[in-house]
Amino acid sequence: MSIENSKLIDIDNILNLYSSATNYMKSKNQVHWPEFPNDLILNEIEENRQWKLLIEDKIACIWATTLNDELIWGDKNKEPSLYIHRIATNPVLESKTWLKN
Repeated sequence: MSIENSKLIDIDNILNLYSSATNYMKSKNQVHWPEFPNDLILNEIEENRQWKLLIEDKIACIWATTLNDELIWGDKNKEPSLYIHRIATNPVLESKTWLKN
């Protein structure tokens, strides 16, 4: 298992995982994510803010990081922080794969 910055070659996989997570949220009648534009993911990758967790060379989880999020945190956003956004897991990987590591 390893954690790495996502690469440009990962964009399609990242968008697919976000789409899968959004569809799951919709199926549970939850507030769901919008469709994320390729440019957003591209910028995060170029800024080393898009991450992936690999298990057996397969993307098991993705997320983005940022140092501010005024929309969500308001005045608390002024405190030094690291925010983890848009965590999505790969539904295709079997749970026993996680347990082996």
